[in-house]
Amino acid sequence: MSSSNSHKAIFRIVRRIPAGRVATYGQIAELAGLPRRARLVGYAMHRCPKNLPWHRVINAQGRISLPADGTSAMTQRRRLEDEGVTFIGGRVDLSRYRWGGEST
Repeated sequence: MSSSNSHKAIFRIVRRIPAGRVATYGQIAELAGLPRRARLVGYAMHRCPKNLPWHRVINAQGRISLPADGTSAMTQRRRLEDEGVTFIGGRVDLSRYRWGGEST
C-alpha cells in the first residue's frame, strides 16, 4: 500500500471515532489494515486534514503523545475534555473511553 493510500485508510478510521471516545495509534493501524504500523499513524496525523478529529488519537498508555508543554497538547486535552473525556494523572482510562472500532 502506498503512503498516500495508507494515509487515506488511516484518515477513514479516525473520522469514525465518535465524540467522547479515543483510539490508540496501534488500534488505528490495525483497523486500517496496517498491523504493527502505529508509527505510520503518528506520521499521518502530522499531515491530517483540518476537519479530522485528530485529538481523539492517543498512545497505548492513554496519554497524549505531543509535548506536554506545547499548545497542541493543551488543545488536544481541552478538546477531549470538552467531549467528556476525563484525565487522571495525565492519562485517559482506556477501559472506559477506548472506541471499539464499531460503526457509528
